[in-house]
Amino acid sequence: MARPLTLGLVQLTSSLDVTHNVAITSDLVRKAASDGAQLILTPEMTSCLDRDRDRALETACLEQDDPALPQFQALAHDLGITLLIGSLPIRLPLEETEGGAPKLANRSFLIGPDGAIMARYDKIHLFDVSLGNGEGYCESASYQSGDRAIVADMGAARLGLSICYDVRFAALYRALAQEGAEILTVPAAFTRTTGKAHWHVLLRARAIETGSFVAAPAQSGRHEDGRETFGHSLLISLGARY
Repeated sequence: MARPLTLGLVQLTSSLDVTHNVAITSDLVRKAASDGAQLILTPEMTSCLDRDRDRALETACLEQDDPALPQFQALAHDLGITLLIGSLPIRLPLEETEGGAPKLANRSFLIGPDGAIMARYDKIHLFDVSLGNGEGYCESASYQSGDRAIVADMGAARLGLSICYDVRFAALYRALAQEGAEILTVPAAFTRTTGKAHWHVLLRARAIETGSFVAAPAQSGRHEDGRETFGHSLLISLGARY
């Protein structure tokens, strides 16, 4: 990295209330900035965590109409920090969806100190899993997978962007490292079940394999949509130490 960089990770328990989630996130980002963080990262689905397909499709907006994004852009500008919003549910224009069916993107936004969007990343690997205990998820019912890996240069460091379930696919992280990523970002909403089994070991494995730092802000706790997430936001060093 070009120079020392102080990171801040925000851990949330996002609800269905976008206004409330944005307010809580903004307060925590301001606290991290006041503590000296220059790059601050939030979890997957920062603005709204909702597993109900119909409701998610009904409430999500096109990127240009999303109510949370401009507030986060203004926040980054006000604080003079770089802000990675782990992801927002973004409605895709029908001409961009497979078969013209309504779909969302699970999209990360990297926002610069001037408030401009520096990079976007759409989650590639969607969480379609039955956990065998009556708990199951089919992210592809609502979301369309991304089709490209993204490395973003923020000046002080090069970031390799990913989201949650992506962490199980090592080839993505090798590709990001080969493109010069120094910090791998893994904003997540890991379930409590999968988190207890795999969260720590997967993140440490990605750090070891690539020789990169890993920054993983997480959702934590019991959510309004019925799921329970694992938390344990982590920053992992080149030696895979916490």
